[in-house]
Amino acid sequence: MNTSQRAIAVGLGAALLQALMLIAFAWPAANIAPRDVPLAVTGPQAAMVAGKLGQYSPDAFDISNPADEAAARAAIEDREVYGAIITGGGAPRVLIASGASPAVAQQLTAIAQQLSGAPATQVEDVVAADSDDPRGTAFGAMVLPLVMSGIAAGVLLSLLIPAVGGRVAGLVTFGIAGGLLSMAIIQGWMSVVPGPYLGLAAVAGLVSFAVSGTVVGLATAIGRAGIGLAALTMLLIGNPFSAATSAPELLPQPWGAVGQLLPPGAAASLLRSVAYFDGAGAAKPLVVLLIWAAVALALLGVGALRGTRAGTPQAQAVTSEPVAAV
Repeated sequence: MNTSQRAIAVGLGAALLQALMLIAFAWPAANIAPRDVPLAVTGPQAAMVAGKLGQYSPDAFDISNPADEAAARAAIEDREVYGAIITGGGAPRVLIASGASPAVAQQLTAIAQQLSGAPATQVEDVVAADSDDPRGTAFGAMVLPLVMSGIAAGVLLSLLIPAVGGRVAGLVTFGIAGGLLSMAIIQGWMSVVPGPYLGLAAVAGLVSFAVSGTVVGLATAIGRAGIGLAALTMLLIGNPFSAATSAPELLPQPWGAVGQLLPPGAAASLLRSVAYFDGAGAAKPLVVLLIWAAVALALLGVGALRGTRAGTPQAQAVTSEPVAAV
């Protein structure tokens, strides 16, 4: 393949990547709709309201029937449901949690107005989003920089640090410093996310370690191709399906669920749990991030062992080509 043919191939490959990125980012946003959104309905007219919801949009809600309003509030605060409709004593009242998802809260408010037939339906925000970010715009925009910086750190460590031990030290340093600094900006300067600073910094640090560690781990284990594989996974699948600006149940399935198994989606869910719900619902996303971090360390170990058996540090495989080219 001559230079012209190689240039044409690169251009076609870049165009294909551009098309994939447009699909990955635009398709989920164009197909936002409730899909089995957990919702509590209680009170003497619960069955009637559930029937109306089924007529309004079949399969839109996964309806549970707690014993009373107190149980419904507890379910919201424990992140078991996104909201509740309380019947009895007049028009239905709606409990929402914009801290869990402003997008779902808006949809529940609109549905409640249709159910009651009155524009001034009584709506109570049980777990409200931060007053400086009521629509969750800043919160949603926070996840992508964490992912992008994690990818960048992973690439730099893979290309500039040959020793596996040095790469691990760099990952730990980036995780700690990145977590502390990012939350200092988000909370101290922008003031758009409530919750405990150290807890949120620990989450941001774990996300940073998991993303960058995946890049470094794959690069150490399989070479340069691992950098591209990790970066594309985080950007083309993880970020658009993270549901950071919506909710997993609003995305096309099974992609909404798949997104929660990748670091960006787990990061959004875990940050919400720590910031707004005192840790309720944090177990699953925390386990997901810990697994990604553990896999990254395992890949680094595999790369180190492979390099030892070959008699040369495996990490140098990623940086040897530029040196040879010179």
